[in-house]
Amino acid sequence: MKAHLLYPDRDFDFGAPLPPGHEDLVSDLELGIVLQAMADGDKFLHETCAKVLLAPVRDAEAIRYRQAILTDCIARPAVIRDIYALATAALADRSHFWGLYGARYQTPSSNLSGALSHLESYTARLRQLRKIADSHAGEFRSKGLATLFAVLQEQLDDEYLAEVAAHLKRLRFRDGVLISAELAADNTGVNFVLRAPSSTARYPWREWLRIDPRSSYGFTLAPRDDAGGRILEDLTGRGVNLVANAAAQSADHIAGYFTMLRAEAGFYVGCLNLHDQLTASESPVTFPDPAAPETGTFSCAGLRDAALALRSPDPVVGNDVTANGKTLVIITGANSGGKSTFLRSVGQAQLMMQCGLFTAAASYTADVAAGVFTHFIRAEDASMTSGRLDDELRRMSVLAGRLGPHCLMLFNESFAGTNEREGSEIGYQVVSALLDARIRVLFVTHRYDFAERFRRQHAATTLFLRAERRPDGQRKFKLAVNDPLPTSFGEDLYYRLGGWLEENPRCSPHDREDFLAL
Repeated sequence: MKAHLLYPDRDFDFGAPLPPGHEDLVSDLELGIVLQAMADGDKFLHETCAKVLLAPVRDAEAIRYRQAILTDCIARPAVIRDIYALATAALADRSHFWGLYGARYQTPSSNLSGALSHLESYTARLRQLRKIADSHAGEFRSKGLATLFAVLQEQLDDEYLAEVAAHLKRLRFRDGVLISAELAADNTGVNFVLRAPSSTARYPWREWLRIDPRSSYGFTLAPRDDAGGRILEDLTGRGVNLVANAAAQSADHIAGYFTMLRAEAGFYVGCLNLHDQLTASESPVTFPDPAAPETGTFSCAGLRDAALALRSPDPVVGNDVTANGKTLVIITGANSGGKSTFLRSVGQAQLMMQCGLFTAAASYTADVAAGVFTHFIRAEDASMTSGRLDDELRRMSVLAGRLGPHCLMLFNESFAGTNEREGSEIGYQVVSALLDARIRVLFVTHRYDFAERFRRQHAATTLFLRAERRPDGQRKFKLAVNDPLPTSFGEDLYYRLGGWLEENPRCSPHDREDFLAL
């Protein structure tokens, strides 16, 4: 049996390593906050959701397959949570039995005993799983869950489970082990075969009364005959060895099923946890519409930074953007006006869409990207082994080896570690090369020369957004389509900082940075 809750025709590879550079992606897009919400304190859910979120699906139909399952889960959350809890309990049973039998797994007989204990426990859990399927199969419409329940009902019917229980009971050998063997030329035993208990003697009492000839003979070991006991144990082991191996393989197979079911169901439990917290924060939640690569699709309404929505006590402002047919989006405008927040929201939404999740938006549609990459500004190297620009160029060189057609590249104040002219030229050359390679780029910048050059030379394929600012200097935290300006209104921050310093003359540099980040 297969769960197939993440792909319609194969298992998700949870053993695969996280993609190179995932640490920067998690940090830049603040995905750690999203993953914490999905895990809700469950370490296993955190690891599972990270693997799925950071392995974006590149097929729009596969994305919709997951969306349909998640829609069912949101409508009836208790069912998927019960499946996850049952799979978790089944694997906890396995750990318990390993604790009891693992140290004694040294002979075929003990291997068989332990494997049977596992199988008996798994059979009880499979009965519970089938009961869930019987109770709820008719309530779900998604192909993934409907198929899962249909398979459980078909392959785990009462007749099959009763037959399994009978086999397990028989393999306990309550009446002893019946083995046949032959003698080799040197009188050693060969061709040991485990036999079903004999039932040919219809009237054993006739043998007891010596009316019929005896059909079998036996002997009794002396109470202290340790050597004889070891010989008998060896003979028994040679007889049950194949059965023990088969039982162990069956137990491992069912354990593998519960392991995969736990992980795949766990992802949807994480989605439910995130859904509960986002809706509690009054953030809109919607399933995005994935478009095929190279269609040039990108538009959103009410798009929010999910991480900000999760940690902010107040409602978060959303953005409406239509960039269909635009391969480059340049975001300029006032400091602390919401530019970086919007950039993070796009990266989050793209990854959430491509793992089958909803997005924190009223609507979101975009091309399916071959990968999502970030190049965000970093603090200067405290060890002084290299300057900021050297670090930025080094990181860009690493990314260049990973980027390919149809990727999404997000820049946040990149190449700011040098002067205006040099930084603008570097940025222009890098972005031009990426656009030539059919890579969509979103770039947050204060470099007016950089933005203006693209406005003059590539206006048809570039969308310019600008963070809005009220006349009194207050930020609206919304972006609007507007050409770049040669100022980012840094004087607003100067006056804000000056007034705040008058009120807090003994503040530390760390407090000052926190204030500027507000």
